[in-house]
Amino acid sequence: MVQIQPSMNAAQQQNNPQAAQEAAVTSSLAKIQQKFLVMSGKGGVGKTSTSVNLSIALSQMGHKVGLMDVDLHGPDIPRMLGLEGAPDLSTNQKLNPMPYSDNLSAVSIECLSPSKDDAIIWRGPVKYSAIQQFIGDVEWGDLDFLVIDAPPGTGDEPLTVAQTIDDAKAIIVTTPQEVSLADVRKSINFCRTVKLDVFGLVENMSGFACPHCGEAIDLFGNGGGQRTAEKMGIPFLGRIPFDPNMVHCGDTGQSFQSQYAQSPVTKAYTAIAAQMGALLTG
Repeated sequence: MVQIQPSMNAAQQQNNPQAAQEAAVTSSLAKIQQKFLVMSGKGGVGKTSTSVNLSIALSQMGHKVGLMDVDLHGPDIPRMLGLEGAPDLSTNQKLNPMPYSDNLSAVSIECLSPSKDDAIIWRGPVKYSAIQQFIGDVEWGDLDFLVIDAPPGTGDEPLTVAQTIDDAKAIIVTTPQEVSLADVRKSINFCRTVKLDVFGLVENMSGFACPHCGEAIDLFGNGGGQRTAEKMGIPFLGRIPFDPNMVHCGDTGQSFQSQYAQSPVTKAYTAIAAQMGALLTG
């Protein structure tokens, strides 16, 4: 089993380890201005690529950003960012997040696993502890944004984040097709049940421009995300077009936005990141 070494001394562990962990979490969160949980009702809608690309867009705007991967059973963020190796320890024995750029760093269970192909077989209480440690035992420092990539659905991981970070905001990712939108409505109702503020909904894989003739093709339908947002009374943040180059960049750990700075996808992510950035100025 992969475990993060906690940053408390032996006396703290013996006397009240839970209180010490909670204090570490509170201290860490106090240094982070805005926290976003990126979630989806089902898998395969591009939730992790959205988390990664929004984080990159924010960092390129000059914001200090942390990216926390709590998709414990399917962690993909290190591969998508091209991160190799394991995090080291800070002077106060906390984990340093893995640096991607001057403004962006990340933590994932995959960085702590002996092998990237190891299966994480954990029950709920262990997941809760790991997420607490990802917050309290990592040297995040002063951040403008913490972006948290959660697994699909409404299970232990998003529930733990909602209960631990009471000022987090949810960004929900969907595709335009009805089977995705049905699950998204469940995610919205989950947020309402646990009192997690919904920042808005992103419609991913929304249209594809034929590379030969330029004609727009709706691979997964059209406009379903915006209609769902309006019906459920939440903000619609924007559409991310489908681009096959995103697949290649994600598989090879390259920044799509750096290689295709003028693409509609990059402009869409930048526009959504700008809405997030506006929170810093009120």
